[in-house]
Amino acid sequence: MEWKQKTFAELSKEELYTILQKRVEIFVVEQECPYPEIDGRDPECLHLWMEEEGEMIAYCRIVPPSSEDEHYSIGRVIVTKEHRGKGLAYPLMNRAIDLLKNEKNVHHIWLHGQEHLRNFYGSFGFEEVSDVYLEDGIPHVDMLMTIPSS
Repeated sequence: MEWKQKTFAELSKEELYTILQKRVEIFVVEQECPYPEIDGRDPECLHLWMEEEGEMIAYCRIVPPSSEDEHYSIGRVIVTKEHRGKGLAYPLMNRAIDLLKNEKNVHHIWLHGQEHLRNFYGSFGFEEVSDVYLEDGIPHVDMLMTIPSS
C-alpha cells in the first residue's frame, strides 16, 4: 500500500476525477443522498489517500478553518466498498490526525460525522459536542478532539 498526500493544485486531473467519483459513488449514490458533493472547499484542502496497486482504496480531506473561530477538520472519510472490513479507516484517520498534530501543530480537530460512526471516531479521542441531528436525511453528530499541549 502507498500513501498519497496532495494539495488541490498538485492533484492531476485523473486524481481529482477519481476522488470526486469515489465520493459521489459513496455519499450520493450508495447512501441515496442527493446533495451537492462538490462544495467548493476542495481547492483549499489537503487530500490524503491510500492506494493499492494504483487504485485509491481509502480517502479523506483535511479542511482548514474558514474563520478564526473554527478548527481544522477531517472530512469525506471513505473506504471503498470492496475494501471495507479490513481496518483501513484506522490508519487513514491516524495519518490524518498525525498530519494535523505534527505538520499543522493544531490543538483541536473538528469532525462532522455520521452518527453510526460515533464510536469509531470516539476511539481516536473525538468527543461529541452536539446532539444528533439530521443532515440530508442522515443522522450526524459534531465531534471535537482536543490535543494536549506538549
